[in-house]
Amino acid sequence: MNVPVTRRNAVLGITVAATSLIAPSILRAQSPGRIVVVGGGFGGAACARALKRADARLQVTLIEPNKTFISCPLSNAVIAGLRKMEAQQFGYDKLAAEGIAVVAQAATAIDTQKRSVTTADGTAFSYDRLVLSPGIDFHLEALPGYDAAASERMPHAWKAGAQTLLLRRQLEAMADGGTVAIAIPANPSRCPPAPYERASLIAHYLKTNKPRSKVLILDAKDSFSQQRLFETAWKELYGDMIERVALSQGGRVTSVDPATMTIVTEFGNYTPDVANVIPPQRAGRIAEIAGATDATGWCPIDPVSFESKLVKNIHVIGDACLGGGIPKSASAASAQGKACAAAIVSLLTGRAPEPPRLMGVCYNTVAPGYGFSLTGTYQPKGDIFAEVEGGATSPVDAPRELRAREAAEAERWFETITADTFG
Repeated sequence: MNVPVTRRNAVLGITVAATSLIAPSILRAQSPGRIVVVGGGFGGAACARALKRADARLQVTLIEPNKTFISCPLSNAVIAGLRKMEAQQFGYDKLAAEGIAVVAQAATAIDTQKRSVTTADGTAFSYDRLVLSPGIDFHLEALPGYDAAASERMPHAWKAGAQTLLLRRQLEAMADGGTVAIAIPANPSRCPPAPYERASLIAHYLKTNKPRSKVLILDAKDSFSQQRLFETAWKELYGDMIERVALSQGGRVTSVDPATMTIVTEFGNYTPDVANVIPPQRAGRIAEIAGATDATGWCPIDPVSFESKLVKNIHVIGDACLGGGIPKSASAASAQGKACAAAIVSLLTGRAPEPPRLMGVCYNTVAPGYGFSLTGTYQPKGDIFAEVEGGATSPVDAPRELRAREAAEAERWFETITADTFG
C-alpha cells in the first residue's frame, strides 16, 4: 500500500482528530467537577490539559511522582548513542501554569466508595471522576529469575531513564565480537514494534563501532508488526548481523539467571555479552489497587467513555487499558486522553459521550535517515476498539528518499506530540 501524499497531515492529525472531540458543545459545560488524573505520561498529561481547556472551572489534579517525564519514544536512539537523554525529558510547569494542580507524589491507595486517592505522603484527594493512566508494570512472576536486582545486570530499558543509560553503557563496554541478546515478550505489550527498532539501532551502533558483533533476537512471537519492512531493512543495512529466533523456533524465553548471564529458552540456553531482557507486562500497579484490572492484568473499559467495566467513576487510558485493535503507543495514549476528557465533560453535564474516532501513528527508525511508519484509525466496536478503513503503512519497496523523509517526520511527530502534551 502506498503512503498517501498527505503523510504530513497524518503526523499532525493525531492531535487534530482527538482535539476535535472537545469542540464547541463541550465548552458549554455547566457543572464543574473534581477530576483526579493519576499518571503524567502522554495519556494522563494530555487528558489533564484537555479537561482544563474544555472548562477552566474544573478542578483538575494531576498526580505523578516524577517531576520530570522521560519519554520512551525515541529512547532507542539514546541507547544507540544517537540522541542525548536531555532531549527526552519534559517538566510539568506549563500544565501547572494552566491551572492544573500538579502533585509530585505517588498514588498509593484508592477508596472507590469515598471517591478519594491517597498519596505517599498521606494526603487524600477527592474526585467526582478519576482517570488512571499508570502505564505498564512488569509481570515478573511470568519470567522466573527476573526481578529488580536482575534488571541491573540484564536491563529491560522498557521504562525510559536510568535503565536506558545502563543499557547504553553496557553496549559501550562490550568488546568487538560480542553478542547482544534482546528478549521480546508476547503481546500485549507497550509499543509492539519498538523492540525491533531497538535491535536495528543497536545493530547500527555495532556496525559503526564494533563491526564483528551481532544482535540476537529471542522472540515469544512468530510474527510482528511491520515485519517485512524491518526484515528488508535489516538485510539491506546490516546483512547477517541480526539473527531472530521466533517462537516456533524456540525463541520464547522461559527464565533467566543473571548471575551467569544465562537466558533460557524452550530449545536451548544463551549466554550473551549484553542481555536486554524485556519482561511480560501488565497494567501499572495502581490500577490493580483500584480494582480495575481483570485476570489478564489489564483494564477492561467501555471504549466510548473509557470508564472501567469493573469500577464506577474510574476511567482508564493509555497502555494500561485493554484497547482491542488500538496499539499501546504514545500517539494512542494521547488520543485516548483527549477523548476521555471529552467523555468526562459530557458525563458531568448529564450527556451521553459521543463515540470517539481516534487516529494513531507509529514511526520506526532503523538507522539515521532511514524510517518507516504505520497509521491507523480506530473506533469503538462492541467492547473494544477496532481498526477502520484509512490506515496506511510504508511500502516495502520505497526509495531511500521516502525512508529519509519518514525519518525526519518521526522527529517532527515527536516535537509535535511533546509540545501538545507538555507545552
